Amino acid sequence: MKALQSLLSAIIPILFTLLALAAVLRKADIFTAIRNGAKEGLSTAAGIIPSLVALFSVIYMFRASGAMDFFTDILRPAAQWIGIPAECVPILLIRPLSGSGALALGADIIRTHGVNSLIGRTAAVMLGSTETTFYVIAVYFGAADIKKTRHAVPAALVADLAGFCMAAVSTRLLFQFPVT
Repeated sequence: MKALQSLLSAIIPILFTLLALAAVLRKADIFTAIRNGAKEGLSTAAGIIPSLVALFSVIYMFRASGAMDFFTDILRPAAQWIGIPAECVPILLIRPLSGSGALALGADIIRTHGVNSLIGRTAAVMLGSTETTFYVIAVYFGAADIKKTRHAVPAALVADLAGFCMAAVSTRLLFQFPVT
């Protein structure tokens, strides 16, 4: 086990050494390549920042206005009918917007209900089987300078909904909680 850990910790230095050696043998201008890559990365980041600022503002307003609580109360009966625990409904609303916000909700759910509870396990599987849809669209579409998302948002939200539903069903089946 220690030999494997030593090998794994040496992989990155070995990789950098091999890349530097290959660049020297090919007589490549390493500094210029690194500088150009950094320049391109900074311009990409500058292009993404306005989308991220807008997204984070919307998330803050959504939570601060009470809209999250309002929609949670509306969705709770339908979610319970599908088999999603009522305590996991806020994750349905926040996960497509904010990964860190959803993770904080999930951690709170697990702290309150326990790791081995149906609610805790469902929350964990939901977090692992869904995506931060609007964040991903803001970042990737912003980086590619795509203005019209067309079917990407509805398709991603349907995939998230399928992930939430299947998280609830699979958690009940795999961990042998009774299906209601």
